[in-house]
Amino acid sequence: MKRIQIKIYLLTLASVVGLTACTNLEIEETDSIISEGFQGLADPSSAIDGLYSSVGGQYGDQANFFALQEVTTDAALVPTRGTDWGDNGLWRVLHNHAWNSEHAFIGTVWNQFNANQLQASQVLDSRSNPSAQNIGDASFLRAWSMWVILDNYGQVPFRDTSLPSSTLPEVLTGQAAVDFILADLDQAIANLPSTAALSSDLGRGSKAAARYLKAKVLLNKHIYLGGSPDSGDMNEVISLVDQIAGDGFALQSGYFDLFRSPEDTGGSTETIWSLSALATGNRIFNGLHYNSTGIGGGGWNGFSTLAEYYDLYEGDPNSNEVDINGNPLDGQEERRGGVPLEGQPFTGEPGTTDNGGLVDGSNVGFGYLIGQQYALDGTPLTDRAGAPLTFKRDFVDGTGASSFINNDETTGIRVMKYNPRYGGGFEGHEVIFRYADAHLMKAEAMLRSGGDATSMVNELRVLRGATPLGTVGEQQLLDERGRELYQEVWRRNDLIRFGQFTRDWLFKESSEIGNTSRHVFPIPPTQLLANPNLVQNPGY
Repeated sequence: MKRIQIKIYLLTLASVVGLTACTNLEIEETDSIISEGFQGLADPSSAIDGLYSSVGGQYGDQANFFALQEVTTDAALVPTRGTDWGDNGLWRVLHNHAWNSEHAFIGTVWNQFNANQLQASQVLDSRSNPSAQNIGDASFLRAWSMWVILDNYGQVPFRDTSLPSSTLPEVLTGQAAVDFILADLDQAIANLPSTAALSSDLGRGSKAAARYLKAKVLLNKHIYLGGSPDSGDMNEVISLVDQIAGDGFALQSGYFDLFRSPEDTGGSTETIWSLSALATGNRIFNGLHYNSTGIGGGGWNGFSTLAEYYDLYEGDPNSNEVDINGNPLDGQEERRGGVPLEGQPFTGEPGTTDNGGLVDGSNVGFGYLIGQQYALDGTPLTDRAGAPLTFKRDFVDGTGASSFINNDETTGIRVMKYNPRYGGGFEGHEVIFRYADAHLMKAEAMLRSGGDATSMVNELRVLRGATPLGTVGEQQLLDERGRELYQEVWRRNDLIRFGQFTRDWLFKESSEIGNTSRHVFPIPPTQLLANPNLVQNPGY
């Protein structure tokens, strides 16, 4: 990674750490350490504040959790261009499924989410005298953190805060882990408020958020237990989504407005849970070229997507342009976005800033950026060598051969769900749970219990300006989830549930095709030494 990229990234990370550090979490960032003689927290509400801040930083990061969920899939890859983003293969081994137990991101995610779990357990300890709201929030965040660990590692160490710190944490797997998480979610539902859509309180847990997570756990339950989806679980997923809709959450038009600050748009009926992720800028700048915009010092020229993922959408495979108002010029559906040929006139729209009569950053398109890129005044941009800045479908070296390394600055289609024109790229708002996902979860539950999901999927497609499908099976549903939820950290989970995480894609190691041991990550070696109750996952 270039030095300037590191500087910007660390500045963002420092902001997150600074916010987290201003609350007294009373723990170190490890998986299972609790201070000797723990007698409860003096201020459980402050601990909850710290937990939400921590989760926001963990979610907004471009590395660690995000990288494990997206870069390990067909949706994202980070090629080496010149010397940039080499990082000793740190990013490449995720995409080609060649990671090992020493990978830094794997260890960090383990530590982060197990630390969240322990902090939540301390809040829930009766000696902390938690309020009903504290219990709801802590149960929700513990369930979320334990589910992340179960989904990524297959086994969850759990420390009972009433036991001495010398006691080894028990390890929950399979049914025991699922039951524990579901019990926490039921406790969260009982204690959290019924926060309605468009509320100003969506940065905290709610009954709707807990129901969403419960539906997500039930939809994936057969992955953790083996076998096929249970019809009773699928019926409960449908019921949970219906209850979420009962709180006013619903599909909403204007796709890219869903990812803007609610202060600028009045909110969205789709947002179930969002966080003040100070690293939101990572979603913007990690893919943009250095010359894409003057905001934030330019992009970092890393993250891209595969052409096969881009081709899931309707439209010209080689061009994705829009007019000055964002209307498609190449037959593309709304979610594919497009590249503007010049910037938009400044009108004082909330969240935007004036740059010579044009909206600063509005030369950067939404969605998928391919082909020639333009400056605010419509001038074609160039790369640092002076060649046209044209983002390309293929990843090739100087000889034209397909390559994960030795790429030039322009290879790869870039992805832009959050946009630098709003808030300078660091507006601090990121959607975590969204109703469109719940809508598709209900459709999937219907399909997996013998029903027809076609009308539900088409309801979403029509809203997004896409052609209705004649019929919907598993492949069509997986593709629709990919089109709707890109960059929202669900792709790995979806590919595993639909049996496609180990299929072939560009640059995947041939020896890893069909290797189902990659469905979970290895347990970090230091944790195996610290807790003999843990067992290394097969294949590592």
